[in-house]
Order: sequence, then structure tokens, then C-alpha cells
Amino acid sequence: MTDTAACPGCLARPADLAQPAVTPSQTLYVSLPQIHCAGCIAGVENTLTAIPGVASARVNLTQRRARIEAQGHIVTATLIAALTAKGYDARALNPEALAATQNDAAGRDLLLRLAIAGFATMNVMLLSVAVWSGATDATRQMFHWISAAIAVPAVAYAARPFFASAAAALMARRGNMDVPIAMAILLAMGHSIYEVLLGGHHAYFDAALSLTFFLLIGRYLDHCSRRAARSAADELAALEPPRATRITPKGDQQVAVDALAIGDMIRATPGTRLAIDGIIRRGRTDLDRALLTGEAMPAPATTGDAVHAGEIVLTGTLEVEVTQPAKHSTLNQLKSLVEVAERARSRYTSLADKAATAYVPLVHALAVLAFIGWYAATGDLRVALNIAVTVLIITCPCAMGLAIPAVSTVATSKLFRAGVLVKSATALERLCDIDTVIFDKTGTLTEGQPKLVNTVADAVLALAAGLGQGSAHPLSQALVAEAKTRDLTPTTVDNLQEHPGQGVSGTSQGRTVKLGNAAWLNTPEADGMATYLSDTRGQIHHFAFTDSLRDGAAKAVAALQTDGLKTVLLSGDRHANAARIAAEVGIPETLAEVTPAQKSTTIADRAGHTLMIGDGLNDTAALGAAHVSMSPAAAVDASRAVSDVVLMHGSLTRIPDTLSIARQARKRMQENLWLATAYNAIAIPIALAGFVTPLIAALAMSGSSIVVSLNALRIRSTP
Repeated sequence: MTDTAACPGCLARPADLAQPAVTPSQTLYVSLPQIHCAGCIAGVENTLTAIPGVASARVNLTQRRARIEAQGHIVTATLIAALTAKGYDARALNPEALAATQNDAAGRDLLLRLAIAGFATMNVMLLSVAVWSGATDATRQMFHWISAAIAVPAVAYAARPFFASAAAALMARRGNMDVPIAMAILLAMGHSIYEVLLGGHHAYFDAALSLTFFLLIGRYLDHCSRRAARSAADELAALEPPRATRITPKGDQQVAVDALAIGDMIRATPGTRLAIDGIIRRGRTDLDRALLTGEAMPAPATTGDAVHAGEIVLTGTLEVEVTQPAKHSTLNQLKSLVEVAERARSRYTSLADKAATAYVPLVHALAVLAFIGWYAATGDLRVALNIAVTVLIITCPCAMGLAIPAVSTVATSKLFRAGVLVKSATALERLCDIDTVIFDKTGTLTEGQPKLVNTVADAVLALAAGLGQGSAHPLSQALVAEAKTRDLTPTTVDNLQEHPGQGVSGTSQGRTVKLGNAAWLNTPEADGMATYLSDTRGQIHHFAFTDSLRDGAAKAVAALQTDGLKTVLLSGDRHANAARIAAEVGIPETLAEVTPAQKSTTIADRAGHTLMIGDGLNDTAALGAAHVSMSPAAAVDASRAVSDVVLMHGSLTRIPDTLSIARQARKRMQENLWLATAYNAIAIPIALAGFVTPLIAALAMSGSSIVVSLNALRIRSTP
């Protein structure tokens, strides 16, 4: 064996002193969308650490994913296969793409600016107390110079987010609330320096710093509450398998998905998600297409059938010919639809921006008029400038800037305590505009898990469960779960063999038994979800399944309709299944067998404003295209990311409750804007008359901010 090293000296060492070979380590990520408790965490971690080569596994329940430290050349498919065998829904995540969604550089930057602004504010306030208390001459001047030395660099750094936002708005020839904020800070600082240089009595360093500090607090808290709103397009990228197994004359090779070309052959084993679009050239399987179509039942596929990126191979090993490069795959096309929808939604004009459109030019015009009027009346440039700056400060961009965020923070906090996470800054406003609520079916109105509904003898169920233990098919696993619920011990079945696209067979009491689809067992097929058992006597038993309704589904639909909202069921599932669920919950309009692109187009073409509620990968484009969107907590990462609101608890009755609180919030927002306007109507004449000092300006700013904050808190007491 040849030993390699970094230098000739190392090569020259005796063999017995050579360092042992280091097994390469790697970090892998697995998405676990269905975990919900400490028991799930322990089960997943124990399953993963039992795999040879896995050094450690840690599950994050909030993000529903596991981080695995492994030695050697373990692939994600091995981990997924082990978890699937234990009944866990597991999916691969691309760690490189995932890292991009977890980097919170903006949050760290805001926190640092906030800390600097807070430190500077406290110190300058201490110096200002001495000036307000009557310090004169050299003492006052010294305190002003020290305040300037602290305030100038602190404001230059801490207030940069406001300056940058205001500059971008002005370059685009529009106004936003950061324009008067930036103008007030800059003029307060500039005028204060001017006063200090001339030995004046008043300086606004404390006002500029406190304005910066309090607004940064609001901005950072808002950032923290929205941090979960990672880009859905990035989450879709993280769901893409980063590598695939290419079949070559020299054997199988692990290659990057982007390196695959049309005509290449790849191998897909059970438990893996397909990375590209292609055609099966060898093998047969059951495909889980729920993420793309919402279809609850796996679909059989065999040689010559088309497969798509994002589908999961449940049974059998496939050899697939690539028909599209990775950048043109179904999953990437869905990612493009989401990106387009997100850009369209970002053009929504919030209530705060609408207020700023009228507020900004009015305040600036008043400041200019105050300067012109006082200069004309007194001929004193210094007096005119001082009053103009005072007008800008007293008009309190702080109060106007807090009018909307204060309400939003209180409302989102109340909803969070009720189990509803609001991720978008404008979601509450947009919720008040909706006239139609569109539901996905599988995983949204229903639990997404098949449940046995017909009466079956214990002995028959025990035999079916014994066969079902040899299959990853959802209906087989549902039979195993039902047997466990009844405390039945599955019958021992030997020679278990899975037949992809057909079922599973084995021997019991020396006879062949089978569990599978109707065609394989040569029996008539029943409506709906069903599987069939051929027992030791050759007798056929029928197992019927349903996808049970999610808690509160019918009650939520009825409450929405009472509020005058239209309700629609939009599903990729078959017409019969969709119509049955729609009838159970009372939804009058059903659209079924639609593709992800058709879902998005349906919502985009629909008149009015829609609320879309969905959970699957096939819903992401529709969620992004809707006026506002919701997902249950058990939804895939990409759906939760694109949604404005996440329902943390299972009950759908939170939906009408959320709409009620949103309406209350908009009412308080409008009241706050009127309060801020009334304050300005009183304060502006006083400022124009020249009666406002820095102390009065600081007190007025604080008082108006307290008033709008107290009004926002009223939401807490409303039912």
C-alpha cells in the first residue's frame, strides 16, 4: 500500500510511525415533514445512529429536519431507506442550498447597529440631562462637543438602513416612511453640529439617536418575526437531490445532477427522490407523486413510462434515461413559477406605504415653508433653519413609522399564542381583502394518511399486516398501523417478496399469500382507495381506505361561508376523491386533476382576491400566486416558506379566527394613522410658531409613540 504525505520528510518516516488513514467525514441533511413530538425525535435519532458509519444525528423539531454526521461514503438514500422502513416520511435536502437559506447576515447586522445606537443614546442622554438642567457657557459647550463625538459616528453607522432605503425610494421617484425618518435624522445632526460650531444653546443629538434607536428596535423585532419567511425558491432548490447515480460501462458513478446530459442512464433505488425527468428503460415501481400532484395513492410505473423530478421511488430499482437537463426539470420549472409569483406579490402596496405617499411631501413642504416664512420675517438664517428642523422632528416620523408596525407586532403575537405564525409583514392587511378561499385536498383538508374504514376480521387483518411489513406502500403501512391499534400480532409470513407496481407475496402455513392491487389478484376493482388480500385458501379480502378529514375542516368551511366568502377545492387528485371530500366539508365548487402549473394559472386568472391554503410541493406556485396564502405546519418546507401564514396546530378552525384578528388589526392600523395625523395637526402649528425646544420635541416624540403603542395593545383584549 502506498503512503502519501504532504512532504518528503513525512514520506521518509518508518511505516510503523505513519499516521493511520482518516476516514472522511460528511454532514448530511434529511427533511422530516411529519414529525411532531419528542417520541419522533428519539425514534429518528435512534434509527439513524444504528446505521454503521453514522457518528451522530440531531433532529430539529421546529425545522423538521435532521443533521447527520457520518463517516465514510454513506449516501442520503441509505438514511432515507432506514427511516422509511421505520415508518418515517423522510426526504433528502441539499446542504449547500440549505446553508444559503439559514444565513441570517441581515439579522446580525441589524442587531449590531441596534447595540451601537442604544449605547450612544444612553450616553448622549446623560449629557443632555445636564444641558436641560441649566448647564451654561463652557460646560454646556463641552457636553455638546462630547455628544457630537459620540453621535456622529454612531448615527452614520446605525442609521444606514434608513438612509439606504430612503435613497433607493428617492432614486425610484417615490416616497416611503424612511424618507422623512432619514431626513429628520440628517437635518437634526447637521443642525446640531452647526449650533455647536456657533456656540448655540440647543442641539438635537439625543433626538437623532433616540429616533434611530427606537426605530431599529422595531425593525429588528420585525426581522425576527419574519425570519422564517425564507425564499420558497431557495427551499425548492434545497429539496433537489444534489447527486445521482449514473450508469456507465465502468460501473455506477455518483455525479452532480447538473452534470447529467440527455441520453444518460441513471439508477434510482427505493426511497430516493428522482433528480431529473426521464423515461424508465428497465424496472417497475410504485411512485409517490403526492408532492407534485397531490395524488394520495402511489402510481404504478413500468418500462416506457415517464417519470419526473421530485417523484419518490417506493419499490423496485429503476434504470431511467434522462430526457431533460436538470435546469429544465419539472422541479426547476416549479421553482421558476414560485419565483415569478413571489416577485408579483412583492409589488403589493402596504397601508404604511400608502400613508407615506401622502405624508412625506406634506411634511417636507411644511418644513420648506417654515424656513422661507421665518427667514423672510426675521432675516435670521439660523432661526429659520432651527424652526424648519424642529418642524421635521416634531412631526414625528417615529409615531407615523410605528403606527402600522406596532399593531402588526401585537396582532402577530396574539396569533402566535393561538398557534398561528404570521410570516409576511403585509399578510394581515391582505387577509382583509380576500373574497375567496381555495383549499388543497390531500394534507390540507385531509390528514394525508390512509385509514382502514371497512370491517375486517382480526385474523385477516393480522395476515395482511404480516405481508404489509414487507412493503413501503402507504396502504400496506396503514394495515400494519391498524393491526397495532387493535393490539394484533402480525402473522408470520416467510419468503416475503415485493413486486413493484403490484404488491407483496409470501408463504404462510405452506401456502402462497398475496397483498396487492386488484389486477394482480385478478379481482374486480372497487371505487376509491383499496387493496386486496389472497389468503391461504385463495379467498380474496377487500380493504377499503379513506383519507380522514383534518380536525375542524367542516367547521372552518362553514364559518368562512357565513362570513360571505366563497370556498373552492383545488386538487391534483382524481375527480371522485376530490368530490367526495368536498361534499363532506360542504365546499360547492371542485376543480380536480390539475397540475401545479394549472393550479397557479387558475388562481392568477380568478377575479377578486384569493386565500390559498395548501401543503404540498405541487401547491407552492399556487400559494405564491394567491393574494395571501396559508400552510399547515406539517407542510413541506417549500410550502411553508412561500406561505404568508403557517397554522402551527392541526385544527383548521384557526383560519376564520385569523381572518377576524386581521380585520381587528387593520382597524387599529387605521386608527393609529388618524391618531398620528391628529397629533401632527396639533404639533405642527406649535412648531411653526417657534415654541418647540429640543426637550419638548423629545417629549412629544415619546408621547405620540406611546399613544399609538397603547392603541395597538387594545387588540389583546378583543375576543
